[in-house]
Amino acid sequence: MSETLRILGIDPGLRITGFGVIEKRGSKLAYVASGCVRTVDTNSLPERIKTLLDGIGEVIGTYGPQQAAVEKVFVNVNPQSTLLLGQARGAAISALVSAGLPVAEYTALQVKQAVVGHGKAAKEQVQQMVMRLLQLPGTPSPDAADALACAICHAHGGQGLGALATAGFRVRGGRLVK
Repeated sequence: MSETLRILGIDPGLRITGFGVIEKRGSKLAYVASGCVRTVDTNSLPERIKTLLDGIGEVIGTYGPQQAAVEKVFVNVNPQSTLLLGQARGAAISALVSAGLPVAEYTALQVKQAVVGHGKAAKEQVQQMVMRLLQLPGTPSPDAADALACAICHAHGGQGLGALATAGFRVRGGRLVK
């Protein structure tokens, strides 16, 4: 009998951080929950960071994941946006690490490759594949779908890595590194 592994995927954002929880038993995946942690635009940056930290902490407490996967975010157009997004990502990772969860990180390219089959997939393609892979009755929101896709990517061992456990590792140049 295969052991069940519960994985929390996170798609970080300062306004909306998506989360998705799945279970993996053998090669089968099952949907548990998904949604978004939303911050208020009028709040100060520290208040928004606290909202993300508390919201992700609540998700962890409610669903009890054993591992986490976070999407690495690249924004090159506006340096200020990149810094703010990095702070949101830091809040998410802090919540995960504070809860004692091993955290794996995947680029959007790796997530799309694992879920759709090619790294240039559109958001709608990711949403449709997540819906099919998890047998959902409807299409998840873009942020929740990205988080679920990140969890699916981790469940599949990252990009083409089979059943290799990648928690605590990063993929750099096509290789796992600590």
